[in-house]
Amino acid sequence: MAKKGRNNETCSDSNDHNVFRAGADNGRWADIKFGKGAFEATFEIDSSFTTDGKTFDLTASGKAGPYGQAYLSYVFTDKQGHGDRGEFTGFAWTQQGEEVVMATLQGVYRKVGKIFYMYSFDNVGDGKINIVSGQADFVAKTMKFKVSELVVP
Repeated sequence: MAKKGRNNETCSDSNDHNVFRAGADNGRWADIKFGKGAFEATFEIDSSFTTDGKTFDLTASGKAGPYGQAYLSYVFTDKQGHGDRGEFTGFAWTQQGEEVVMATLQGVYRKVGKIFYMYSFDNVGDGKINIVSGQADFVAKTMKFKVSELVVP
C-alpha cells in the first residue's frame, strides 16, 4: 500500500513499484506508477524566452540517468487559454560515451505557485516510450523529473 505523501514525494506500494505523487495541496493527486527501471533526471534551465507573450521557449541541460548528459528544448503553449495550464512539445538529445539518443517530447503542464508540474510521454530513439513526471522551477532555474519506460503490449 502506498504511503500517504505530500507534494511530489516518492512512495512505495505493495507491488514494489515507485509511486510519484504530483500535485498541489488541493487534495487532488495524480499517481503514476513507475517500473523498476525508473530513474531521476535533473536539469538546469539554460534559457527561456517569448516573442509574443503566449508561446514560451526553454532550453535546459543536465543528467538523465542511464542516458547520460542531456540537452532539452521545449515550446510551451496554452492553446485553450486556461492561464494556469497548457501543453508542450520538445526535443531531447543525450550522449553517453559515443552513443547519442534523441527523443521527441510531448505533454501537459499545470502551474501552481512558482512551480510548473509537467507530465510527458517521450518517444525515444532507442525504441522506448518513456513516461515522465516532474517539475520546473523557473525562479531556481531547475527541472527535476522521474522517468520510466512505459510498458505497452
